[in-house]
Amino acid sequence: MVQLLTPDGRRVDHPEFTFRGTTDDLLRSLRDMWLGRRFDVEAIALQRHGELGMWPPQLGQEAAQIGAARAIRDGDHVFPSYREHSMALALGVPMQQILGFFRGTDAGIWEMNDKFRTYALVIGVQTLHAVGYAMGLQFDGLVGNDDESTNSGVMVFHGDGASSQGDVNEAYVFAASYNAPVVFFCQNNQWAISEPITLQSRIPLYERARGFGFPGIQVDGNDVLAVQAVSEWAMDRARRGDGPTFIEAYTYRMGAHTTADDPTKYRARDEEEAWRGRDPINRLVAHLRDIDAIDDAHLKALEEEADELGVRTRASIKELTDRTMDELFAGVYAEPTVALEAQRRQFKEFADSFEED
Repeated sequence: MVQLLTPDGRRVDHPEFTFRGTTDDLLRSLRDMWLGRRFDVEAIALQRHGELGMWPPQLGQEAAQIGAARAIRDGDHVFPSYREHSMALALGVPMQQILGFFRGTDAGIWEMNDKFRTYALVIGVQTLHAVGYAMGLQFDGLVGNDDESTNSGVMVFHGDGASSQGDVNEAYVFAASYNAPVVFFCQNNQWAISEPITLQSRIPLYERARGFGFPGIQVDGNDVLAVQAVSEWAMDRARRGDGPTFIEAYTYRMGAHTTADDPTKYRARDEEEAWRGRDPINRLVAHLRDIDAIDDAHLKALEEEADELGVRTRASIKELTDRTMDELFAGVYAEPTVALEAQRRQFKEFADSFEED
């Protein structure tokens, strides 16, 4: 397992991977993890108050997401599952868009930014979308060019549970067959809802990649430095045209699978406590304190910024409005088709039949 920062915040060396960032980069990562965690806490509270239909917590997985986000540059594309909240915020996705998805006001139609695609609730389908998009980058001549600034790659997220899905394995096959510029980023948080990883796989997940014909690597998913280093290496491979990579970010879901789940029914508290000692934010704080990069005043300022984010998060719920069916039909294709227009009229007639005289 690649690790550059121990749970108590000590820097360690690795023979193949090095963190190439600066102290300022680490401060930025700490801020993004801190704010991402607060947003997650606020969203859980909103769901408990009936403002959201559901919420999948990300507590404990912030370093995996922010470390990966640091490897994404202009021209790259990220295909998330449904738990990448910290990464979404770090890459510029508006919080209202994320909240609207789980409130059910936008029917899953996002205003795309240049890097981050729509959340996918159906387990694993985004891996097929990502591989297809990566193949498209190849066909468009955006991979393997001498001018590295013109090259692009794709990173797609899925969990340990999704690695058992047929769609995901088909995505691995296509990626290998076409040498697609895609990085499969598996956040192994140890539990596929209530099923432990030990039930799903007899070997570490990253070793499965070899069977599909591309490299796999395991990284300490609670170490933001190591995740960034490994993610940069994998994305560089993709952009150069060296093909797919599988990253297993070994982490832990500290909270429930979703707000509809009760993890006390299937896992022990001592397991949770053991992982609490590996907390990704505490680990980075310990390191930054050790090198005198932060003090109590810095952390207080971070908490004040998080409080402001909390206020904006709660206020943004009141700004969400439902999408109309006309808007949904208009967003299916760039240009309307005869068949789609016929479906729109058919739905309107159906809806109008319920109106009272």
